[in-house]
Amino acid sequence: MPISPKRMPFMGHLAELRSRLTVVVAVVGLTALAGYFFATPIYRFLVAPLQPVLKGQPALTLKLLEAMSVRFKLGVWAGLVVSSPVIIYEALAFFLPALKPKERAWFLWTFAAAVVLFLAGAAFCYGVVLEPSAKWLAAQNGEIFEYKATGADLVTLAMYFILGFGIAFEVPVLVFYLVYFGVIPYDKLRANWRVVWVVLAIVAAMITPDWSPVTMGLLAAAMIGLFEGTMLLLRVLLARRIRTQRAALAFDEE
Repeated sequence: MPISPKRMPFMGHLAELRSRLTVVVAVVGLTALAGYFFATPIYRFLVAPLQPVLKGQPALTLKLLEAMSVRFKLGVWAGLVVSSPVIIYEALAFFLPALKPKERAWFLWTFAAAVVLFLAGAAFCYGVVLEPSAKWLAAQNGEIFEYKATGADLVTLAMYFILGFGIAFEVPVLVFYLVYFGVIPYDKLRANWRVVWVVLAIVAAMITPDWSPVTMGLLAAAMIGLFEGTMLLLRVLLARRIRTQRAALAFDEE
């Protein structure tokens, strides 16, 4: 969908929002429908890191309708992941008309960064986090319970983890534009890094669907690393703006 003109009435913005949501729903719906028919290979891929929990046994279904609902979930998950570039593009493009021409120049870079970061977060979760987190959760049964894995349980766990990590990895985009638009000055953010780290740790605890210290620790460490990397990038890309902010602050203090 093309970028709309900068100026339009309120109802025009609502119409554009409806159009962009229609595009997103249509794309996700079509990819989810395709994913439903490829549920078996998607399932095998999705739960591959969870095999130590299964111990060589197939997952169970406890209700007659459960297999169909799991296939539907797999299709929706695949649709969201495959459609993520479209979702991110439509979300960014909706706000683009309100930006100045100079600010619009960042659109493609922001879009590319957001897509790469989302996929990086999903890959990090899949390759690093899922297996140790699942082992820790299964170990909580101890000698009291015997865990019998169901397909719905495994799919829901993997979906929430992967999507949660993908969204959490968008921290650099948020931090970059908070500084770029002057919402929070760079020096203030840099000086309060301890507070930022604590906030990121709290967000990590809120995003993860379990209370595993493995999951929360890895996500918090990743988000803090992304934050620090973004601050370094800001120091290079916005060096002139940062100097201007410092000069203005020094002038006000005098």
